[in-house]
Amino acid sequence: MRFWFERSGEVSLREQIVAQVALGISSGELMAGARLPSTREMARRFEIHPNTVSAAYRQLEQEGRVELRRGSGVFVCDGASGARAGEGSAGAELDQRIASFFEELREEGVAAEVVRQRLRQWLEVVPPDHFLLVEPDAELRRIVKMELEDALHFPVRAVGFEECGDAGVWAEIWAGALAVTLPSKVARVREMLPTGTEMVALQVRSVPLALGEWLPARPEVLVGIVSRWPEFLRLARTMLVAAGFAGDGLVVRDAREVGWERGLDGVAGVVCDAVMAEALGGMAELRAVKVIPFRLVAEASLAELREAERGISERLGRVES
Repeated sequence: MRFWFERSGEVSLREQIVAQVALGISSGELMAGARLPSTREMARRFEIHPNTVSAAYRQLEQEGRVELRRGSGVFVCDGASGARAGEGSAGAELDQRIASFFEELREEGVAAEVVRQRLRQWLEVVPPDHFLLVEPDAELRRIVKMELEDALHFPVRAVGFEECGDAGVWAEIWAGALAVTLPSKVARVREMLPTGTEMVALQVRSVPLALGEWLPARPEVLVGIVSRWPEFLRLARTMLVAAGFAGDGLVVRDAREVGWERGLDGVAGVVCDAVMAEALGGMAELRAVKVIPFRLVAEASLAELREAERGISERLGRVES
């Protein structure tokens, strides 16, 4: 993984390390078990004080993203990215699981005909007909929902944790849903899921890929950052500064505030989320400004959901016939 560092002091080096490693894990650039540079190696390579690197690694360890193994190094934790098991050799692993399942039932004396009847019932259940995004942050929920709606055919419903915990609406929420959530929420959402409910852990898009056309950074260029989601503003600023953009050349606007659009007509481009991209596109005074939407959901996850749509459509065709 490539690291960027900017030493103006506007964003601490510790924060830059934490943000880049966290995004690398979420986007799949850093897989479970990957070894990060040692404290000494990182300090020497990038001329950073070892205490700064150690502090960043300790924070990542506290967040459950990395594991510090004494004498061995720093490694990405299993499940830190929310990736599902079985990817890459899914067919072989699935066959192995099915074989183990039937062997276990046989040893327990369960009759084969009973197994066939139960499997038939499960396979005849009507498959999901919409995606259910579970995300507690309201602004982030709006952004991801729009990205999914733009890329998919099936309806997308979005809920927070409080709605999932309401027993009165529990059955209605999960009925006919294929659940999706972001990597950091996987464990919590799995605890909420009713038995048999499918779930997909969304990967986050790689930041370097999104910034490709703007690298190497040109310090003289003014770039705007606009969002209603505070975390987007923080992460976008951190990554742009780390990539070499001048901190005083970044015009950061919280779209929840009155007059947020003032001054944006003078920037070369505006980095924003999907919701703001739509809003900015309809503003006549900003038509000359290039809108650069940073989409959070990785294309690999969108492709996975499109494949799920195709599979569900085929199953629905068989059920309806």
